[in-house]
Amino acid sequence: MPEKKKPSFLKSLRFRILIILVILGIVPSVIVANVMVAAYENKAVAVRKQTVEKQCDILCNLLIKENYMNDSSSQDVNSKLELLSNVYDGRILLVDRDYRIIKDTYGVDEGKTLISSMVIKCFKGEEASRYNNKTQKIEMAIPVKSPEVKQLQGAMLISFSSNEIAENIQELEQKSILITGIIIVLAALLGYVLSTVLVKPFARVTKSIEDLTDGYQNEEISVPDYTETALITDAFNKMLSRMKTLDESRNEFVSNVSHELKTPLTSMKVLADSLVGQEGVPEELYQEFMSDITAEIDRENKIITDLLSLVKLDKKAADLNVEHLNINQLLEDILKRLRPIADKRHIDLILDSFRPVEADVDEVKFTLAISNLVENGIKYNVDDGWVRVTLDADHKYFYVKVADSGMGIPEESIGRIFERFYRVDKSHSKEIGGTGLGLAITRSAVTKHHGNIQVESKEGEGTTFTVRIPLSYIP
Repeated sequence: MPEKKKPSFLKSLRFRILIILVILGIVPSVIVANVMVAAYENKAVAVRKQTVEKQCDILCNLLIKENYMNDSSSQDVNSKLELLSNVYDGRILLVDRDYRIIKDTYGVDEGKTLISSMVIKCFKGEEASRYNNKTQKIEMAIPVKSPEVKQLQGAMLISFSSNEIAENIQELEQKSILITGIIIVLAALLGYVLSTVLVKPFARVTKSIEDLTDGYQNEEISVPDYTETALITDAFNKMLSRMKTLDESRNEFVSNVSHELKTPLTSMKVLADSLVGQEGVPEELYQEFMSDITAEIDRENKIITDLLSLVKLDKKAADLNVEHLNINQLLEDILKRLRPIADKRHIDLILDSFRPVEADVDEVKFTLAISNLVENGIKYNVDDGWVRVTLDADHKYFYVKVADSGMGIPEESIGRIFERFYRVDKSHSKEIGGTGLGLAITRSAVTKHHGNIQVESKEGEGTTFTVRIPLSYIP
């Protein structure tokens, strides 16, 4: 037998797990790498600024001591400015209080006026520095002041390279890319292994379900590895149990239909054979046999009619022909039609209407449902008994109760009376008549109206059926 291919959804699940694990490996590593690079950059820039600032403070003290801001001819100061500029690969500008450049280590802008935001901030006593990672430059403005005089003598504007920091950042980024690549490979390998392990229980669930597709089995499937597989198998087992119940119900229904249809045919055949097998049959006997055959034909026709009613009611609710009707008048018409049957056994039919009720119903199906209940109340009643039909309503539903003084229903049978062809007293079923489909038809008709039906009964004390149907029908 060829091996079955792995279901596509399992492959898809495995692939998704693999992708998720790879993403979970990539995203944190990229975030950590970026955070580390940014943290290094900020720290390196701060350290470089602090180092340069200390050098500049020492130089500013020398500027004050040599009165360089008024006389820039000091060779000692000039040499130190050039040295500091060369060490940090930068440029130093000295600006006096009139914003005039008195010294430029590049020797380009001396004598010119410089009004920049950094110099203005410096004269205001604010911190003035900035870092541009694109040009790889750090700029700072250091105040030139004397401890004895509060007023600033000027500002030292220094711009120096951060190439070393940029090179270190580039090296860190290359290492982070390498580490991220290693993490991706490891995550892919781990994801492949984990996806295989994680999908196995779902594969077992799938295989168990596939094993059941050839027919129902008595055993239930169980894969309790994960909460998800346990829930899936539990739901499947419930569905399987329901399908088994439906299958048994279908088989029982077919068996009952076959039996019910065969019984009248058998009786007719026996009667017909009796007539055929005898010569000179008296006219009275002939008429009696033919009358019995006619009764069996009527019984067969009744079964077929009820079966057709059930088939129609089993169709979708859209087949309902819903109208807004007067329920009080509808119940009066039903009792009027059934009263001659009740009078034969001196059974009183009583209608109690507590209020006028109008509702959306299918007249034919609703009439069929209530007629079956009242007719059963008459059939399974005692002579000189009663059947009481009560109508009431609230803001949402209307209620029809059909109570009788009949023989009642045994407690063990109450749960099965709505099954098709089920009869409480099979020994008297032929005497009483009926097909055993009436209550099944009633429940189906009520359900189609989005209503429900309940029964209360005690053997020997009568039965009460309560039908609840919405006043407004919503498809």
